[in-house]
This record gives sequence, C-alpha cells and structure tokens, in this order.
Amino acid sequence: MIRLEKVTFQYGSAAPVFQDFSWQAGKGETWAVLGPSGCGKSTLLSLLAGLAFPGSGQVLVDGQPLTRPRPRTGLIIQEYGLLPWATVRQNVELGLRIRHFYGPDGTHAPKDFHPEADVDAWLRRLGLEPVQNSYPGRISGGQRQRTAIARTLVLAPDLLLMDEPFSSLDAPTREGLQRLTLDLWAEQRFTLVLVTHLIEEAALMGRKILLLGMPPNRQAQVIDNPGAEGPDFRETDAYQAMVRELRSRMEPA
Repeated sequence: MIRLEKVTFQYGSAAPVFQDFSWQAGKGETWAVLGPSGCGKSTLLSLLAGLAFPGSGQVLVDGQPLTRPRPRTGLIIQEYGLLPWATVRQNVELGLRIRHFYGPDGTHAPKDFHPEADVDAWLRRLGLEPVQNSYPGRISGGQRQRTAIARTLVLAPDLLLMDEPFSSLDAPTREGLQRLTLDLWAEQRFTLVLVTHLIEEAALMGRKILLLGMPPNRQAQVIDNPGAEGPDFRETDAYQAMVRELRSRMEPA
C-alpha cells in the first residue's frame, strides 16, 4: 500500500529530516508513528498525503508514485479543519460537494466514485445527529473531531492519515475516540497511519509502530505490536509491556 524508497527530504538549507529512508506499510494495516517533537512525524504524513515531495527517492501509494494528493487518501489533522461558518452536516458534506463538482475524473474524485454516499448514516454512526445543524464553535472538541472523521470517511478512503488527532482532548473523550477509530477500521479496513507523541496511544493504536528519532532519519525502526486493535488490549499485560518497551527505546542514550 505504502512504500518509501530511499527518500531524502529537507526544508530549504536545513539538515535532512529523512536521508535515504525506506519504509513500507501493507494494505489494511494499522500503524502508529511515534517519536519526540521535531523528529519528522508530521513531515512523514505530509509526504504520504502528497502535500510535500522528497528531494530524491520516491513515495508510492497503491503502487503509484505520488505526485499530488490522491482522492482516496483521507487526512485528519489536530485542528479539525472545519469551516466555522458551516454546520456539522455541511462540513460532513463538503468533500462530497467538491467531488460532485468535478465528477469522477480520477484526480479530484476516484474514477469509481459513486455519488450516493449516505451522510445521514455517518451522522448516526458517529453520534452527530443531535448537533447536525450546529456550528463548530457551538459543539465540544470531541464532537468537532467526530465531524472531521465523518467528513473523511464518507468519502470511503482506502488510506487514512491522522496527525495527532486526539492530543487536545480530555482523557475520557480521547479514549472514546481512539476506540471509535479502531472500530471504524475494523468495519472499513482502510490502511491507518496515526502520528502521535504519546507512548500509550501508539501502543494502543498501532499493530505496527514506526519509531522515529531526531533527524536525519536513515533507517526505519519498526516494532511489531500484535495485540493492538483488540477491544480490551488496554487492560492487558501485553499493552503494559509494549508501553515499557517504547518508553525504554525513546529514552536518550
């Protein structure tokens, strides 16, 4: 699904964030990308989303070199990215309206795009029906994040990128949305890449964990986490052991 081949990327004349960096993720897998601030987590997501491009090497998604954002990639950011002057329903419908405008051209919408996506079903599934006519400024942070998730999943992505989506939420809301995301993954089986700086979140969300260090990142450090995704994994000894392992690997040498 995802393949980075000897990717080198840097901002201007700064030192490279990635240097001859290779990594791959299979279709339908769940990945957490973990590392300290400034290590390149969000940069990696920008490369996967087609919002940034390597100076050398290439990024391939679904076997195709990435030269622009692809219509079947969904991106959810920490700040939600909602239109403040649009209602919850209008925000959820936004991507569909854009696709209707362009049609199934393979650039703005997949060539197999079907316009009958059920907005009402997603509003129900994410518990947004009671606030569908409210504006983002009048709903909670958890409801805003659910709106961003609905707006993305109504477009049926096969790759979902999430950039620290729950970091600004209180613990109960964050845990509920973590579980919801994994439930939606189990239903839809998209490939999930979630960036986080929280060790506990990485241990919970990623069956595989990509650990980045301070730049330049030259080699992918991949940690298998086979117990992740299960409904009760947070309560298991395996989860606690993974948290300890990740914390140990992130400690300065």
